Amino acid sequence: MSDVLYERFMAHGPAVRIRRTSEPGLMPVTAVLEVDRRAGTPREGIGTPPPLMHCEAASEAAVLSELEPHARDDRVIVQLLRERGLR
Repeated sequence: MSDVLYERFMAHGPAVRIRRTSEPGLMPVTAVLEVDRRAGTPREGIGTPPPLMHCEAASEAAVLSELEPHARDDRVIVQLLRERGLR
């Protein structure tokens, strides 16, 4: 079972992911929104990117409904990266 609940690739290459950080089956479900700038490179999968957002909810569906609108919007992703000094 994968910890990745949502993934898409931005036009310039990085992967935007919503990744469960809590153990499967545990409640509440915790997850993070992250951008993997190493996606598609030989260094992909080494370490974990810093989280841009964190969410805790009663289910995976609730976590996704909270984080997915942010994950789908490139402008929001760029803004979050800038706010955290990652861009």
